[in-house]
Amino acid sequence: MTEAPVLSIRGISRTFVGQERDVVALDNVDLDVQKGEFISLVGPSGCGKTTLLRIIDGLDAADSGTIDLEGKRLNGVSQDMAYVFQDINLLPWRSVRGNVELGLEARGVEKAERQRIATECLEMVGLKDVMNVPPYTLSGGMQQRVGVARALAVKPKVLLMDEPFGQLDNFTREALQAEVALLWEQLGITIVFVTHDVDESIFLSDRIVVMHRNPGRIVEILDVNLPRPRTQAEFRGEPETISLRSKITALLRSQEGGL
Repeated sequence: MTEAPVLSIRGISRTFVGQERDVVALDNVDLDVQKGEFISLVGPSGCGKTTLLRIIDGLDAADSGTIDLEGKRLNGVSQDMAYVFQDINLLPWRSVRGNVELGLEARGVEKAERQRIATECLEMVGLKDVMNVPPYTLSGGMQQRVGVARALAVKPKVLLMDEPFGQLDNFTREALQAEVALLWEQLGITIVFVTHDVDESIFLSDRIVVMHRNPGRIVEILDVNLPRPRTQAEFRGEPETISLRSKITALLRSQEGGL
């Protein structure tokens, strides 16, 4: 008997009305995500990856379709999910720990308890030693770690990540990919991850959802049959990696404009 998905997406469509033309960002998208799965959405700009993520989180509304979390219909923002943005937007007047406490504060968690949880999450991402400094004193990679800690603090059932490493240099990006993979394995959390980077999707994911635009739709879902834990040095030369990279690249190139 197949286990019921933690996240069930059915018939999601979204059209943005413009002055010159309407844009069909998503057209009848169906997707199931299993508990504890790491799934990536990959596709060209304008294929609806971020729109779908925002609809899942309740930050945007679909024109039609439904989203169920553990069998319960979602309507608006769910406290059972957390979102890591590409632009972290940390509050400069609050300390690093104060930023991590934001979601807990909004949920009415008592001060002492939210400080304890925030400290614990900062330790998970290697930032306990800088928890009292302003976030603008940190590097871009460290600020992204704060964003991840802030999301983990609310203990989400599903973690949504929207190109969180897209603005970082390659060295920092690869380091954070490894850290997120390790956290995912340790915590057993469900992650839906948006990226333009094919190798990033292969390194991190159990499955990769390849999307096309005009209209935004899923064209194929690929399993990643690579053992874990994975290392950056080894996985790139694996036959499975080479095969997947070729398949995904071909799917993306089949649409004019590619990535």
